Amino acid sequence: MSSSVDEKGGGSNSPDNDSISVYERPKGLRGVYYHPITQIVMLAFVCFLCPGMFNALTGLGGGGQVDPTTSANSTCAVYATYAFFAFFSGTVNNKIGAKRTLLFGTLGYALYVGSYLAINIHPGAGWFVVTSGALLGVTAAFLWTAQGAIMLSYCTEAQKGIFISIFWAIFNLGAVVGATVSFGQNIHSTNNSVNNGTYVGILVLTLLGVTIPLLMADPDKMIRTDGTRVVMPRHPSWKSEFHGLWVAIITDPMVLLLFPMFFASNYFYTWQFNDYNSALFNIRARSLNNFMYWLSQIIGSGMIGVVLDSKRLRRRVRAFTGWGILLVMTFTVHIWAYYYQRTYTRASIPPDSQKMDIYDTRYPAHIWLMIFYGLLDAMWQTTSFWLIGAMSNDTNKLAIYSGFYHSIQSAGAAGVWRMDAIGLPYMNIFLSTWCLVVAGLVFSLPMIYLRIRDTTVLEDEGLMRRDQEINDMKAKGMIESGNRT
Repeated sequence: MSSSVDEKGGGSNSPDNDSISVYERPKGLRGVYYHPITQIVMLAFVCFLCPGMFNALTGLGGGGQVDPTTSANSTCAVYATYAFFAFFSGTVNNKIGAKRTLLFGTLGYALYVGSYLAINIHPGAGWFVVTSGALLGVTAAFLWTAQGAIMLSYCTEAQKGIFISIFWAIFNLGAVVGATVSFGQNIHSTNNSVNNGTYVGILVLTLLGVTIPLLMADPDKMIRTDGTRVVMPRHPSWKSEFHGLWVAIITDPMVLLLFPMFFASNYFYTWQFNDYNSALFNIRARSLNNFMYWLSQIIGSGMIGVVLDSKRLRRRVRAFTGWGILLVMTFTVHIWAYYYQRTYTRASIPPDSQKMDIYDTRYPAHIWLMIFYGLLDAMWQTTSFWLIGAMSNDTNKLAIYSGFYHSIQSAGAAGVWRMDAIGLPYMNIFLSTWCLVVAGLVFSLPMIYLRIRDTTVLEDEGLMRRDQEINDMKAKGMIESGNRT
């Protein structure tokens, strides 16, 4: 009996290749609908229309407002509640199922976008923006955990990089569309804030995203391209699921070395959007920067996806290659950014000052920095998810890891957005960002060296082993079958 899941044919969540059941995939239109790519595209459009619009607003710097303080506090609230709920959202996903979790996760985005329309009409509604941010953090935690579980369980092992890249490209196209709406609405404006039409357009798109989970296939009916059935999460007691969090860490402590990488993955947005884009540019330049930033992410995710899924290289070689690319990009963009950051402070460029326009002679070089930051961001997120996927084929474990990822990255983001809101110097935020990104790479290197293998083996699957032991005991009549609550 084999104990490894070979990468060549291995999308199964079963640890035993000899016992894998291969099913015939549906034909015709039904086959198209139930194809994993189709469902990943639908999933991507959920994120295109909900988190994508959130990114479009955030990328404007200050949510498109003149004074970014309210937006920074609201974003801090988003990530603070997100950090708490995401840590347990994998458990919720395993309990109620990925489709319901995804649907619930979409609900906070429209409220959040609507709050910016409200403050644009009623300037005293800052409390509503912050409250909406806190509620969005709760729902977003569930959306992203469901997304991670679906995306990483629908593909075979050999497809993980390309599935992540397809998702990331479509998802970031949402921010591109949102940025296009903003740029089109404000192309003739040299003010420092957006008009109401920008928020209305983004709000309509967000509402469309809430409907898509209702149209998606039930995950338990999905069959991968290699004929293996997607193994959906168990539905045991809450006590068993919380124990799963502990088992996931104890049986695979190497995941702790990825935590600094997770922590940095949303930390850098604050400097990019509020302390660079909002600080230096007027609204139409901010809109164009925002557009190019998210467009470059589509390119970046595709580039790194090709490397991470290259059939010419073993998986360990691909992991080290991806890490090397991130290292080069990290130092390239941060050395470049430091050259600009040393020329301005909060005091030298107040929010209501005359700011850089798209026709300024200095502008082309500055927008190229935003483009390279977009490339780095996409490569960082794609590689992080790929490393998570390379550690396990267990759907339940992937859901828990996805929860860890989003919880920890949100904790970092909550802290840095609050630091920005209270006026910490731009240079301090920039240097802390640079140091954290480098730390993420440094800590992840030994994890890649010691943990990433060319195949996923049974010894790596702590939750699978636990389930197998429970099933064996049930079969022998040693414990009761059925769930205890």
